[in-house]
Amino acid sequence: MRVVIAEDNVLLSTGLELLLGSKGIDVAAVVPDTPGLMDAVAEHCPDLVIADVRLPPSFRDEGIKAAVSLRRTRLGLPVLVLSQYVEQLYARELLADGSGGVGYLLKDRVSRVGQFIEDIRRVAAGGTVMDPEVIAQLMVGRGNVLDTLTSREREVLSWMAQGLSNTEIGERLTITDNAVHKHIGNIFAKLGLAVTDGGHRRVLAVLAFLDNQ
Repeated sequence: MRVVIAEDNVLLSTGLELLLGSKGIDVAAVVPDTPGLMDAVAEHCPDLVIADVRLPPSFRDEGIKAAVSLRRTRLGLPVLVLSQYVEQLYARELLADGSGGVGYLLKDRVSRVGQFIEDIRRVAAGGTVMDPEVIAQLMVGRGNVLDTLTSREREVLSWMAQGLSNTEIGERLTITDNAVHKHIGNIFAKLGLAVTDGGHRRVLAVLAFLDNQ
């Protein structure tokens, strides 16, 4: 796997480069800003981009804007963004194209090395990974269609938003695969996601989860 990292904090970027290298992941480039990110992606054609939400010069939203732009010009490019805080708008915007291969993690998640590497591989493979803290904050004050979900269905949807498969969700909740499948079917039905939506229904459900507040 070839990765490009966009992070202006030298300590964090160096740590990420060393960590990924120790796990057999090739870090093709480490850049401190969005122009460098665009150039590095064009040069190296990475399998995954890891970017800070806030990059120079304004440290507001340059990183996330660059990530969204890259996914528009390079359809399906897996992107994992890191942030110090939960920023709900950015979480929804990343998922807006419905194609998967996206992640939104808080930076303290990096310290959980095993889980972080698993998240990276999941996003690179086309999955969706959301930080549990992001999910927890997005659940507060939730309304509209999500109010029709049972507490168990909301649990299942929360785990889906973190990128877990049916089997992994079943293990977390100590229920069978068939039970998970049934809950997910109910979620799809309540969110109005028809069978014809095919494989994207999972991502669309997560998008609905993030977009109803």
